[in-house]
Amino acid sequence: KQWYQRRVRGGGPSNSILTGSYHNFFRIFDRTNNKDACFEASRESAKPKTQLKHCKVGVGPKRRKDEISVEMLDFNHKILHAHWHPTDNVIAVAATNNLYLFTGK
Repeated sequence: KQWYQRRVRGGGPSNSILTGSYHNFFRIFDRTNNKDACFEASRESAKPKTQLKHCKVGVGPKRRKDEISVEMLDFNHKILHAHWHPTDNVIAVAATNNLYLFTGK
């Protein structure tokens, strides 16, 4: 039986929380205004000067074309480690056999 431990990281802006998920998704939560953003760690998003696109998971029979259905989620791919640089706006995300670095403006 395989066990998966999920971790939550604080860092970056002091009001933000970073966590990993399945399907190589990671989320950033802003505690001050109760907003969150979901992104996917992938080869397409890791190209230089590429802006991250928000990920949306659709629940139910009706969903928008920019949403992924719950049935399509790949539970074999997951974020194994996610770390926020203590002083810079940089996130390191490890998924499967890849390490992704994302930087903000």
